[in-house]
Amino acid sequence: MIDVIRLLPDSLANQIAAGEVVQRPASVVKELLENAIDAQASHIQLIIKDSGKTLIQVVDDGTGMSETDARMSFERHATSKIKEQEDLFKIMTMGFRGEALASIAAVAQIELKTRRNVDNLGVQIRIEASELKSQEKTACPKGTSIAVKNLFFNVPARRNFLKSNPIEMKHILDEFQRVALAFPEVSFSLFHNETEIYNLPKGKLAQRIISIFGKNYREWLIPCQEEIPLVRVKGYIGKPEAAKKTRGEQYFFVNNRYIKHGYLHHAVMTAFQEVLPKDGFPFYVIFLEIAPEHIDINVHPTKTEIKFDDEKSVYAIVNASVRKALGSHHMGLDFESKSFDFKIEDIASEKYNSFTSYTPKTNFDSPKENNYTGYQKTPREQSNLNNWETIFSGLQNKTVSSFEKESNNSLFQEETPQNASKNEPESIEGKTFQLHQRYIITQVKAGLMIIDQHLAHQRILYDKYLNLLQNHGNGRVSQQLLFPIKIEFSPADFALLAEVETEIRNLGFVFDILDNSILLKGSPSGMPHEQEKEILENFLEQLKNSVSELTNHSHEKIARLMASRSAMRYGTRLSVAEIQTLLAQLFSSSNPNYSPNGEPTMVVMDMLQIGQWFLSE
Repeated sequence: MIDVIRLLPDSLANQIAAGEVVQRPASVVKELLENAIDAQASHIQLIIKDSGKTLIQVVDDGTGMSETDARMSFERHATSKIKEQEDLFKIMTMGFRGEALASIAAVAQIELKTRRNVDNLGVQIRIEASELKSQEKTACPKGTSIAVKNLFFNVPARRNFLKSNPIEMKHILDEFQRVALAFPEVSFSLFHNETEIYNLPKGKLAQRIISIFGKNYREWLIPCQEEIPLVRVKGYIGKPEAAKKTRGEQYFFVNNRYIKHGYLHHAVMTAFQEVLPKDGFPFYVIFLEIAPEHIDINVHPTKTEIKFDDEKSVYAIVNASVRKALGSHHMGLDFESKSFDFKIEDIASEKYNSFTSYTPKTNFDSPKENNYTGYQKTPREQSNLNNWETIFSGLQNKTVSSFEKESNNSLFQEETPQNASKNEPESIEGKTFQLHQRYIITQVKAGLMIIDQHLAHQRILYDKYLNLLQNHGNGRVSQQLLFPIKIEFSPADFALLAEVETEIRNLGFVFDILDNSILLKGSPSGMPHEQEKEILENFLEQLKNSVSELTNHSHEKIARLMASRSAMRYGTRLSVAEIQTLLAQLFSSSNPNYSPNGEPTMVVMDMLQIGQWFLSE
């Protein structure tokens, strides 16, 4: 028999390793930025072209490398960070495995220039698909410049699986922001397609947060700091009024390394639960300093997962420090700001027990929306759509004005009848009324129909917005604002706005582009007044944090997100005319039975079900 087990060639082994380390352009950005940090750089420049597909270049003024070290850095398991097994339990650097450069070189074309301060000349190395192309002396500044070109050029299947430029750029921005937040003492700059996105000078953490996320955070930051022998906590949390509808700007760092940790996130959320708005997610940037022997970071190739040897105590100190920070800023919690006396074992045990039933959230939005790829009508639903007149009674003979008819006092552009009372539930011919400003109850031939007014309005708006987007804004109607509103964005959000500018204008928004801001002059007709700014900001926030794997910002996705943000809120009292209009528009929509996210907009209880409630046992 012929032996079949063989050692893989180094080039093939590197490609396999790259599958874990290099998942997308953002993975390369993370590894190169961390290498620059480990090289003790004081200024780091990131240059991106085509969202990293054409070029990812990092230039730093760090220690640089000798010619021998520069060549060795591309070998597998070659590292300066650890030398023996014990070093794995004392890691304080960002990198340590010695896999990153070898993996990147296996799937890209690389040009490296580096020089130490003690050398007159540096070295230039070019590598393609793990093959050394050239190595020569060169004149270059102190530090290192590494350019990664044409990522996955030799693995076309991997390149084809990359997402659209906006999605890939969002991931790059995420990695850049995490490293920049962790090291405010280092200056960073970011260029995309020769446009400067960020220019972050050296400074304190609060200054770095404001530079990245916007000037509004100047008024929202609350310092958070506490210390016990095991761990030191420091950083900032946001005031409750700064909470957002999506989970995005939440950061944990352990020894300056960004981590994802659902258990610690729960500690923060529990501390906020008494003061957080409903369905809100707080802002926080929290750093934990802990002796490296008490943690294990060698869990996953991305190094974003971590294990603590005393997780319950870490949970307790994080929870208590956040609660104290909130209490010291008069947020209504029962905490003394002058002292911080607690028994860590008791708090840890109490909090740990409360966590046993917790399942970490990955996003504010429901899984239905995140996985939505287009709703297919069942035969029954299609029948309901085509023959709704046969099941719905009381509206067929009502005359309803056009949805686009302008009115400043009505969600549906309908005037409220003069004799309509706002203090009592509205009804239509004794058959239809509003329940707790949340549901519409109406009689149908089969029995009783209950309609969720928020989800129904989502369906109506979705159809309207989708039609505008598909027809390039033809037929859009905008309502002019009496006083234009200036809306400022972070550089990342402003870049996202630029990607979807055409679609936003097609929806009916009217605005002028300024420097990292817009001057909003008009909004889509029917949009609630004095909420235009909030709706637009929430739309961008949800779009930014959507985990949808759509290949681009499709019309359906944009229409769905905008409808979700613009739909009337629960608690909105509707007049008779508004109820009439809502129902008529719902049943003439593309799919009255379901919201754009797949939730049912209505349920029908037939007479048999209702009768069974009154039957004796």
